[in-house]
Amino acid sequence: SGLSQEAGSVEQLSLHCAEGSLEWLYPTGALRLRLAPRLPPTSAAVKGGSPPHVTACIKPTGTFRGAQLYLEREGMLELLLPEAPRPRARCFSWLPQEKVALFLQATPHPDISRRIAAFRYELRGDWLARPALPAASLSAEGACRPCNDTEILMAICTSDFVIRGSIRSVSNDAELQESIIGVSATRIHRQKFPLFQAGGRPGRPVGSIRTPLRCGVKPGPGTFLFTGWLHFGEAWLSCAPRYRDFQRIYEGAQRMRQNPCEFPVD
Repeated sequence: SGLSQEAGSVEQLSLHCAEGSLEWLYPTGALRLRLAPRLPPTSAAVKGGSPPHVTACIKPTGTFRGAQLYLEREGMLELLLPEAPRPRARCFSWLPQEKVALFLQATPHPDISRRIAAFRYELRGDWLARPALPAASLSAEGACRPCNDTEILMAICTSDFVIRGSIRSVSNDAELQESIIGVSATRIHRQKFPLFQAGGRPGRPVGSIRTPLRCGVKPGPGTFLFTGWLHFGEAWLSCAPRYRDFQRIYEGAQRMRQNPCEFPVD
């Protein structure tokens, strides 16, 4: 609470968790939030390869008021969230040796009415090579490109969800610049959280998967293998080959003994 802060003071905090939230009541002065995620050993740079990036995503609540959020990088400030922003995620990446922090600065107001500057955050080490997220700063290049065979094989092994099913509908949200794909699942191979639940035809779980609006997703017939990641509790699309194409790719890699993991194919 800003009521316990002195006017003009800057409170120092560190964010270590992979994800979480911050709520600042009656913002006064400023908060400086050091970004220091505890990275898993797998995020270390491969010998001879490029150093891994660390990625953060910030999503304000719909009632974000009373402050502005800046990215502080090597002593320079970049505005991430103005006061009363649209509830869209902003993502950015940096190298581990770079010094970055979030600077949450209270905006002056003549009254003391209740204001809350609140947001959710995600911190990831070495975020996936092809994150399909709405933030242009993170995924402008390649987010809409079809996955190649190697990316498809890796996606079935490492994704938060792997769903076989068909497209029921596609709706577009122009404000959030997102397309929402309604999916009817014929088989749930993996899902870390119950994204797909009963609600469609008997025995057919249904759910929704998001992708950037600029990708121009259209409804189409056939069975697909949908893979992707959780982002602030929502499913985001990574690779979605037609199931018959996936079968061909997987069986070819199996003959060459190049599958990164075992996967049930029928």
